[in-house]
Amino acid sequence: MREGTFLKIMSKRSTKRKAPQKNKFSYDPWIVLPVLSLVLLGLIMVASASLAVAVKDFGSPFHFFSHQLVYMILGVFIVYGCLKIPVEKWQDYAPWILIMSILGLILVLVPGVGKHINGAKRWLGLGFFHLQVSEFAKLAIILYLASYLDRRQHELIDTTWGFMKPLIVLAVVILLLLLEPDFGATTVIVLVSMGMMFLVGAPLDKFFGLVAIAFTSLVCLVIFAPYRVARVLNFMNPWDNAYGGGYQLTQSLMAFGRGEIFGVGLGNSVQKMFYLPEAHTDFLFAVIGEELGLFGCLFVILCYVVLVARVLYLSRLALKKNMFFNAVLCYGFALWLSLQSFVNMGVNIGLLPTKGLTLPFISYGGSSLFVSSIVLGLLLRISYDLKFSKARTRKSYGEYKSKRVIKRKRKYAKV
Repeated sequence: MREGTFLKIMSKRSTKRKAPQKNKFSYDPWIVLPVLSLVLLGLIMVASASLAVAVKDFGSPFHFFSHQLVYMILGVFIVYGCLKIPVEKWQDYAPWILIMSILGLILVLVPGVGKHINGAKRWLGLGFFHLQVSEFAKLAIILYLASYLDRRQHELIDTTWGFMKPLIVLAVVILLLLLEPDFGATTVIVLVSMGMMFLVGAPLDKFFGLVAIAFTSLVCLVIFAPYRVARVLNFMNPWDNAYGGGYQLTQSLMAFGRGEIFGVGLGNSVQKMFYLPEAHTDFLFAVIGEELGLFGCLFVILCYVVLVARVLYLSRLALKKNMFFNAVLCYGFALWLSLQSFVNMGVNIGLLPTKGLTLPFISYGGSSLFVSSIVLGLLLRISYDLKFSKARTRKSYGEYKSKRVIKRKRKYAKV
């Protein structure tokens, strides 16, 4: 073969365009590893904490463990399904998701439809499964607020009506939650919503007015409900009523005291033997403290810190690429995860009054685990989009100059 012919063939091959390769999905290890650690630890601790109760109520020591395992498997499919849905679709359907959650909260209050457990109507009986609508309401509020703050950012900052519109929707959800009643979910939703609005740039005068109204309302809700007043008094000194209203907290504190530094060993908890109520749900962190000790509790806290820090880092990357909805959504998820985990652990150690809130990814319950799975799927999808998507041309809230700022600059320029 001549040299000229060989060069012609090579030149033709070089001019051919290669087919574009699809970006392979890569899981964010800073999200997957902490969540996987929490879920597996939660599965083991649910099995340990629920043995005695499961034998007594159902005759099977692994009743709650098997249910939690099924919820975990279904959660994997939920995460996979959320990965296939573009984040923009969640933004488009956010109002409809909120409407569905409001209808669910209304159905819970309908006699004969809502499931009445421990003096509260928070569940819809679906035969084999009890759906806790308030868990999905938290997700719906975060999605709706992120969508609203992305679409109506200018109105929120510049006009009073734009600031009030999301508060009206929030008031409807809060009213329905208080009728159940579910004061814990109400507190989390209020704090997360206020945090999201503050981070987006709500005017400080209106924001602090909202803070004052929210704080006053929460205090009034406590004062005018006798059982909430009793909870606060028992929280202040549970040992005065150790066999009454302070029983649950004193038993939780005993669990931490028995655990000390290294714990009594997996499966060796005494408090779970009918002493500590709700040991596999709201007070699972106390059983972790008893069986795994201080190091077990610190490991759980470390997992949440790593996860929340990563979510905040994703929000920062989203702002750099002008993906404002993704950024605000990450803000909401970070606030929700940090607040709910803090409240649950604070209740267990006696730092906060008793609230019926689960520990995300750990406590027993299908509704909580399903919502956490949706959040995990959304976070992994956002992480993937940030890795392979180009920056958008729209302005982020950091570049937006509100009318108030412009007027203030003009005023000082004249002076």
